[in-house]
Amino acid sequence: MAFVSWKEIVLLTGLVAGCYWNSLSCGFVFDDVSAILDNKDLRPTTPLRNLFLNDFWGTPMTEERSHKSYRPLTVLTFRLNYLFSELSAASYHLLNVVLHAVVCVLFLRVCRLFLDKTSGLVAALMFAVHPIHTEAVTGVVGRAELLSSIFLLAAFLSYTKSTSADHSIVWTPIALTVVLVAAATLCKEQGITVVGICCVYEVFIAQGFTLPMLIDTLRQILRGKDGFPYAVLQTLLKLIVLIISTLLLVIIRVQVIQSQLPVFTRFDNPAAVSSTPSRQLTFNYLLPVNAWLLLNPSELCCDWTMGTIPLIDSVLDLRNLATLAFYTLLGLLAHHSLRYRHNSAKAVMMALSFMVLPFIPASNLFFPVGFVVAERVLYVPSMGFCVLIAQGFKIISNIGQMKKISWLMIGVLLTTHAVKTFNRNWDWESEYTLFTSALKVNKNNAKLWNNVGHALENQNSYERALKYFLQATRVQPDDIGAHMNVGRTYKNLNRSKEAEEAYLVAKSLMPQVIPGKKYATRVAPNHLNVYINLANLIRANDSRLEEADQLYRQAISMRPDFKQAYISRGELLLKMNKLTDARDAYLRALDLDRTNADLWYNLAIVNIEMKDPAEALKNFNHALELSPRHKLALFNSALLMQESGEPKFWPEANRRFLMYVEEEPNDANGYFNLGMLAMDANENAAAERWMRKAISLQAGFRSALFNLALLYSQNKRETDALPVLDELLQHHPEHIKGLILKGDILMNHKKDTRGAKTCFERILSMDPTNVQGKHNLCVVYFEERDLPRAERCLEETLALAPNEEYVRRHLSIVRNKMAAMSAAGHALSSEKGASVSSAKEEKPQGVKEAADETAVGVKEGRSAEAVGKAAKGEKNARKSSGGAADQSEPSDGSQTGKRTTYKSTKDIKDIEEKRAAALKRLEEIERILSND
Repeated sequence: MAFVSWKEIVLLTGLVAGCYWNSLSCGFVFDDVSAILDNKDLRPTTPLRNLFLNDFWGTPMTEERSHKSYRPLTVLTFRLNYLFSELSAASYHLLNVVLHAVVCVLFLRVCRLFLDKTSGLVAALMFAVHPIHTEAVTGVVGRAELLSSIFLLAAFLSYTKSTSADHSIVWTPIALTVVLVAAATLCKEQGITVVGICCVYEVFIAQGFTLPMLIDTLRQILRGKDGFPYAVLQTLLKLIVLIISTLLLVIIRVQVIQSQLPVFTRFDNPAAVSSTPSRQLTFNYLLPVNAWLLLNPSELCCDWTMGTIPLIDSVLDLRNLATLAFYTLLGLLAHHSLRYRHNSAKAVMMALSFMVLPFIPASNLFFPVGFVVAERVLYVPSMGFCVLIAQGFKIISNIGQMKKISWLMIGVLLTTHAVKTFNRNWDWESEYTLFTSALKVNKNNAKLWNNVGHALENQNSYERALKYFLQATRVQPDDIGAHMNVGRTYKNLNRSKEAEEAYLVAKSLMPQVIPGKKYATRVAPNHLNVYINLANLIRANDSRLEEADQLYRQAISMRPDFKQAYISRGELLLKMNKLTDARDAYLRALDLDRTNADLWYNLAIVNIEMKDPAEALKNFNHALELSPRHKLALFNSALLMQESGEPKFWPEANRRFLMYVEEEPNDANGYFNLGMLAMDANENAAAERWMRKAISLQAGFRSALFNLALLYSQNKRETDALPVLDELLQHHPEHIKGLILKGDILMNHKKDTRGAKTCFERILSMDPTNVQGKHNLCVVYFEERDLPRAERCLEETLALAPNEEYVRRHLSIVRNKMAAMSAAGHALSSEKGASVSSAKEEKPQGVKEAADETAVGVKEGRSAEAVGKAAKGEKNARKSSGGAADQSEPSDGSQTGKRTTYKSTKDIKDIEEKRAAALKRLEEIERILSND
């Protein structure tokens, strides 16, 4: 009877909650990082179809680097977690605990089919608290085991209802079983093994055959006596349906993985690449190792790869005795279950089915897998183990006075296992705690030393991390990844020479290419990164760019589908100004992966360098179609639209800048460019607000301060502009445009000739050839009535800019004024009187030239450098020359980025109108002077 009471459900759920509540405080560790944090398939912006095109880690199944683990239903539950709580680890752990409780209840129902009520409950309680399950329950990626187990048990329970009371076949449960088997397989590959469990159940439990009976029946059939018994025909028909369904699932699965096995290195599974008999002896020895973990889970380890279990190279190795003992015990149990029909034999038969069949895909006996031992794959096999424990408990409790002792033993076992499970959960709190706990169990695994180093590296503790990486190279001298880690850490410590040496050691361990022969060795993609890392290191030296390019090309020659090599080479070619080659490299990468938003973004950067803004905007939009909140694509495409000079683009540019500041609320550049866009649209209040926000986030933001002062000046708020200019010049005392604008305000509005003179003289002390500063200083001399000095000053200015008509005209005016004053008998300097009005008329013209120049080129710092920013890490297509912290321009207003500045027809018309007004005022001054 498969009935489970609500009290039993509460008991199991409460026990699971008590053992695993502390797992809610754990983070994302180990494989969780790749499956959750780095997996784009979880994001709502990723199309749902990608879940059925990519593997468990978000890598397209068509790529060789794919792990070939096809588990879309599991990834779908991760995506639902992300939808409700994004990357809050507690919600992911909570769902895992709930799923484990569901498995426990379903397992109790299964146990009731071949165990009595008490023994079934003991088996379920044992399963609920077993410490071997911590990796499957507390590790988020273990959800694949949990979900697959739910569908596996549901499929088995459904199949047990496929025979009616009159022994006829009921097809609905069988059809449901097939559907549930498919669902279990889409959660994890081992789900398909439930078909084997159903076959065992049908033959030895439902039909009641023993092995002698089965042999006798087959013998009678072969002799032709009495034909096929009806019960045998029904059994065969049901089994044929199950087997055909299984074969179809296997065929589909093979098609999904492109008929290729994943690439594993000898470090993942050393025995897989060993010769005979070492490979066979080691793989068979792994069976008693796994059995011992079920029997005595006192020393658990998250990673059993590399040198954790030394290879067995000889039949004389004493560990072979453990293998022999394991097979002997397994044979005795199988003999007992196959020979007898009583309930004990049936329970043992089903226990062996649950232990052996689901473990076969992970056993390495038929095909290699990417691990030596993995505790999470024991989740389903532990069900069979728990049934054996419960059956043993039942037998012992029925022996005389052993009932109390058996209950005491099972109570102690449950208690110790529950405590062990609770304590083991704390190991999964962080990567550092997880891997240091593993090192306590095994110090011969270089991967564990590497992973502790990674955990410390993530905390920016590079010196400590280096010690662990170096120890990994000592434990496993031929570990390419360990030497790469050493090199990367030396680089982070700015020890470039040692970093290069470490990378060269790693490179020397790679399989060597034989000239003239096709390279056929399958190399782990992560090991090929040694070429990328070494090239990225040496290209910091401009004299070694060709050497870096050779390394990228070597990586590509070893694996033509190595996308990252094309990306990194594209970045290098961009730095070398080989724009066409850079574009071709990115296009080749896009041929390999057209769903990578970063690639489209980097291609757009190349288009900008090639002066093709239309194509750049097109590729930015491709990136945003794939990743609507791609921060750099949002920022740079908005900047491109803003600088196009087309007002029709401004609303969309504004929307993208607003999305960018939502993603990067602390980046002053986003607010600054919103302010620039508002200035273009004459939305002065909004422009002021955005500029103020940018300045509050980044003190001394040069471009924001200057443009805010310019905004105030243009809106006749000179009093507000002066303190902003003072702040600007406090942080940037050599800011020439700021000095010109301040001098203009001091002369025109504050009547502070001395202060203006100081500004212009400071400009000339920094740049004696600055025409604007020189001319405006001449105007100051005129304002001070020192006409001879003003004349000399204008003559010097004209020598600097002989083609500037306004300077020549002003010189003529001063000379005419001097002649008129000489004729009237007045002194030519330090004299007050009638010349004041003319001087006051003359002064604005001189400063207005500076203002006009400001209008032409001066909305300073449209973050042209920011367009050059590229994606982080190795996705960079171009790095900002000024960095993200300050996107301002040089003091002369020139663009530091290799960008073309676009101006609209409206801008040009405004400039011409200002120049026309200036000329009109000049004519008025000339008329006044002539009358004077």
